Amino acid sequence: MTELWLIRHGQTDWNTEGRIQGSIDQPLNECGIDQVKKLAAKLNGNEFAAVYSSPAIRAFQTAAILMEGRDIQIQCDDRLKEINLGIWEGLTWQEVKKEYPELLRKREADPERVAPPGSENFRELAERMIAAVNDIAAAHPDERVLVVSHGMTIASLICTIHGIPLKQAYDHVPNNATPVVLPWKSNFTIG
Repeated sequence: MTELWLIRHGQTDWNTEGRIQGSIDQPLNECGIDQVKKLAAKLNGNEFAAVYSSPAIRAFQTAAILMEGRDIQIQCDDRLKEINLGIWEGLTWQEVKKEYPELLRKREADPERVAPPGSENFRELAERMIAAVNDIAAAHPDERVLVVSHGMTIASLICTIHGIPLKQAYDHVPNNATPVVLPWKSNFTIG
């Protein structure tokens, strides 16, 4: 079984502003860089067979800081990107509540199937993440692998592997620059 160390990227300015980042690129802020440097110190001594990252700058910056001084190449995988929230990206949740109250109500009631225009739902996110992580686990059986991604992408995996309804994913978003360790078989499927 592969040991996945899932890391949510460090903090960005949009995290502090409560803005929906989704697929929009935002760099780490000073606090985020500091968070990741502290995590790097804690990870010192842990060996990883491979490192994968979302190509989003906030995730790649996180992976690069974590791997400073190590002879390991960071492999980017588009499937590790954050959930695409379409027309909601760049808005705060307060703005979404004001501008899209009915759509937000439907999304909250059924996030597995309902999504804003130009985006993806929780089921689509979970399916793409499971495919990515299955491929990573198949390439690294019985090894420890670091995966740098995003809050909702990691939450979708936590819910899936523990049999938690995807509707509860927001309750399982890890803090910035905090590892979540999951054992993973390469043939895991969503129920």
